[in-house]
Amino acid sequence: MDINDQLTHIRHSLGGIAPEIFLALLFCFFLLAELLFVKRFGKEKTASYLQYIALAGSLVTLLLILGQWDSEPSFRFQPLLFLDRQAVFFKILITVSWLFTLLHVRILKYDFPPEYNALLIAAVAGMNLLTMSTHLLSIYLSLELISISSYLLVALSPYKKAAEGGIKYLLFGTAASAVMLYGISLIYGLTGTMDITNAAMTDGLVNNPDLVVTVTIVLTLAGLLFKLSLVPFHVWTPDVYEAAPTPLVSFLSVAPKAAVVLVLMRLAGILPAPYFPVLGGIALISMTIGNVAALWQTNARRLLAYSSIAQAGYLLVGIAAYSRFGFEAAVFYTAAYLIINLAAFFLIDLLQPRSETALADYQGLGKQHVWISGILTVVMIALAGLPPTGGFTSKFLVFSALWESYHQQEIPWMLWLLIGGILNAAISLAYYLRLPYLLFFKNTNAASITANNGTSGKLIAGFLLVALLMLFFNPEWLTKWISAF
Repeated sequence: MDINDQLTHIRHSLGGIAPEIFLALLFCFFLLAELLFVKRFGKEKTASYLQYIALAGSLVTLLLILGQWDSEPSFRFQPLLFLDRQAVFFKILITVSWLFTLLHVRILKYDFPPEYNALLIAAVAGMNLLTMSTHLLSIYLSLELISISSYLLVALSPYKKAAEGGIKYLLFGTAASAVMLYGISLIYGLTGTMDITNAAMTDGLVNNPDLVVTVTIVLTLAGLLFKLSLVPFHVWTPDVYEAAPTPLVSFLSVAPKAAVVLVLMRLAGILPAPYFPVLGGIALISMTIGNVAALWQTNARRLLAYSSIAQAGYLLVGIAAYSRFGFEAAVFYTAAYLIINLAAFFLIDLLQPRSETALADYQGLGKQHVWISGILTVVMIALAGLPPTGGFTSKFLVFSALWESYHQQEIPWMLWLLIGGILNAAISLAYYLRLPYLLFFKNTNAASITANNGTSGKLIAGFLLVALLMLFFNPEWLTKWISAF
């Protein structure tokens, strides 16, 4: 392209990333606003004003993203970014989780320092860029933006445990990032390109021994597996989930996963056959380790941490199936899991605001707070994958996609993955139903903290309940969006 074509392409590309530009400007505003507002209004009023501005910013971002739904699929800064309906859908999920996190903080009256808003904005911008990334360099840089923001968010709390969790998160994240960068360098050495839309990448990998390709793929996936909390990059998850404030854990448990899933799906289109058994093996091991380890947990957030490891394994099943049905099932699972997990953290925080969330503290609360405890029971049932919830629909879809792929391709590992997944779903019942048992069948612990009985919290809990039931009784409202990709 000559210079005029280059300038035209840049101008067109800038118009196609309007939400990300808005987030960058909003980030800069928050950095300045904190300095200016504190001197004039004081710390408490400044925090309140910035919360409202952040909520307004999240709504504006959501509207800008929705405006991209009918945009013609095309590259932005070719070959770095690609905007299509898939990317727009995942950006909507990320922005909704950001908006919900801000509401969570507002309703539970968390006293975070003002900079947490800027860090959330930076993380959301990185996730949005990751959903559009079609180049290994842009994928890596987007992951780093997410990671650095996440490390700071985890360590944001003034408690010693949060600082410890942040350091562990940083150390494991740095190791995963270095391993991923080494894998990317191997891919570039083998293929001569880092553009995942370039056929030369597939051709270059196919012409190398399977062992070399498998090792290269595993190393390259390290950063993505770290964000998904998948084996062997899952060790940080329980400590971070237990240490960080609940709203931030809620956000970090779902939003990065949504961004990474789309990258894994894009890689599925270009990486050779060894990619799928690798994903299948990681999925089965992650499900097993997550579910078995969760059986011995005595803390609600640690239990949800091991649950997230297992749930990420189920999510990978749809991608490993390698079919359009499988990819659509994985997208549905991601959306359903986002709603379910946000609801789980929100509800345990409503019952035990800002506590250590020990399971023993939830004993007997179901008799005192029937509405919140009842909805939390439905959420646990959804995580277990039982009807009548969206959790059942999502697990049914991913296992159906794997069964269909097994019949079409007759590959033995797919059958073993299916059997292992179903057995793991049965194991998970033992710990998912423990919390409802404690809520309704145990006597109240005298030391329990009083639950937050605000009307706004109960109202949001009701909306979450409706969403979970709708995903079972009428999943078409979501599948219509997914089938429009």
